[in-house]
Amino acid sequence: MPQGQPTSVPDDGLTTRQRRNRPLTIVHTGVGKGKSTAAFGLALRAWNQGWPIGVFQFVKSAKWRVGEERALRVLGASGEGGTVAWHKMGEGWSWVQRTVAQEVSSEEAAREGWAQVKRDLAAETYQLYVLDEFAYPMHWGWVDTAEVVAVLRDRPGSQHVVITGRNAPAALVEAADLVTDMSKVKHPMDAGQKGQKGIEW
Repeated sequence: MPQGQPTSVPDDGLTTRQRRNRPLTIVHTGVGKGKSTAAFGLALRAWNQGWPIGVFQFVKSAKWRVGEERALRVLGASGEGGTVAWHKMGEGWSWVQRTVAQEVSSEEAAREGWAQVKRDLAAETYQLYVLDEFAYPMHWGWVDTAEVVAVLRDRPGSQHVVITGRNAPAALVEAADLVTDMSKVKHPMDAGQKGQKGIEW
């Protein structure tokens, strides 16, 4: 295991082990490619540790069939590692029962998703939460960033949360333990090349 050396040791009264094992809030933001990909890489590590994983996709269409979803669902059902629950906003969220006539806006759906995340955090349902593209509902004002920060700060147990998406609000970035800003140096789409199977999905 990598033996990272901290640049400073806080005077917080915690032992090295206690500090090492505290739950993290992680943010992957920026205009570059790889924010969700990195989050799903964390999910693979969590699966290997036997952790229950909850994935909540806040913006991507339910019609999109991303490779990570299939892979993690298969792994989660294998009985060899952690379990995986996958929820997509575009499908209307799996826990909400509606008739065809009861369509809701994307804003309402984002709020419903966040409400379920709050319930799951309170119940300590998962050990890793991937809130994919959740930076967008906060950036657009659909979900209150101050509430998100407070809920994550006060969550019980040992629950890690990773949030992806461009334009992560400054208050979230400030409150997070680990923040990566994905910058773009080059991308094939800039030269007119469309996304490819196995690369973008």
